[in-house]
Amino acid sequence: MKLLKYGDTGASVELLQLALTRAGFSPGEVDGIFGARTRAAVTDFQREKGLRTDGVAGQQTQQALLPWYTGYVVHTVRPGDSLYRIAREYGGTLRAVELANPGLDPYNLRIGSAVIVPLDFPVVPTDIRFGSAALGYSVRGLAARYPFLTLSEAGSSVLGRPLYTLRFGVGEKQLLYNGAHHANEWIVSPLLLHFLEKLCAAYVSGGGIAGYSAQALYEAVTLTVVPMVNPDGVDLVVGDLTGGEYEAARRIAADYPSIPFPEGWKANIRGVDLNLQYPALWEQAREIKFAQGYTSPAPRDYVGPAPLTAPESRSLYALTQQLSPALTLSYHTQGEVIFWKFLDRQPPRAEEIGRRFAEVSGYALEETPYASGFAGYKDWFIQDFNRPGYTVEAGRGVNPLPISQFPEIYRDNEGILILGMALA
Repeated sequence: MKLLKYGDTGASVELLQLALTRAGFSPGEVDGIFGARTRAAVTDFQREKGLRTDGVAGQQTQQALLPWYTGYVVHTVRPGDSLYRIAREYGGTLRAVELANPGLDPYNLRIGSAVIVPLDFPVVPTDIRFGSAALGYSVRGLAARYPFLTLSEAGSSVLGRPLYTLRFGVGEKQLLYNGAHHANEWIVSPLLLHFLEKLCAAYVSGGGIAGYSAQALYEAVTLTVVPMVNPDGVDLVVGDLTGGEYEAARRIAADYPSIPFPEGWKANIRGVDLNLQYPALWEQAREIKFAQGYTSPAPRDYVGPAPLTAPESRSLYALTQQLSPALTLSYHTQGEVIFWKFLDRQPPRAEEIGRRFAEVSGYALEETPYASGFAGYKDWFIQDFNRPGYTVEAGRGVNPLPISQFPEIYRDNEGILILGMALA
């Protein structure tokens, strides 16, 4: 947990401010600036919890705030406890407690045993900048609240950050959705997780999304979601990377003064564009990008020394081979476009499904421009599997898109996300 104090800025401060707000200690506007009001809220929280009142969100304070980061409390059973009483103590519901503890006998609660208690707010934040800290808390919270989700890791980033995966469903047909190959396209990570949270809620309630039964989809397919392929780069863009790694990236960016830093950063933290790392005519991508001047580590468009040299792309490549999915969605921003082909390769049903995606989203179904048409994840998937694979460019504007666009982006893409499961 990162120590946060007066004067700090960035996505982690927004996350702290959100947790304080959830806990009932308002820091004022959630703006990512650790100012006087945030310090006062931290101090009030510390006083309430019997901690040292120094106004610094250190390890003990962050640990005490954990339930308001992850959306659940771990309650130790006391004499006289019942599940109903435990749920009421934390403002939750009996049904939510029962769902989070599927093996628990409510008539035989053992003193000292642990009970997971979901709190009364959505786990995934959709109104703050979303870095790797928000990602980690969100996936933990979802897996605790919905234990039928399988949380694992596909690998790790250059700096050792986990590449989390969440798996929903038990069907034989595998699907794989991924997001945030590019650092300044981080808004697609909460997009994928918010969809997954809604899907889980629909599953436990017996409901559906866009007319499709969540329970029927759970039985028919297995959906694996990799919400953030590039956590190091994302943290650089959202203001959560400091010290030597930040300075190293800044030195790389200095060779490309026309690209704003860090807002224009797409690459991983070593300056390799992760969506130009796949073995799908990688040499052609290298020729194109070198001609454009990207011949060494850069904020974007450097293909790397060879395919699959970046650990993040290599991990997603290996996961895809392991799953052999029937369909993939790779989420990016921006342009409100769906790309569906690799050169002249047209997998069976790919155009038909793509047209359905375009209909429900209002996005255009297009062929990838030649200069961007090689060495991407979608390109490699179509080449090697000959199955429908899509790059979805969500939203419109200049990356990174503001979080204020999230409601519109989610509205436009929910149909794509659910149809991917229904039509694969």
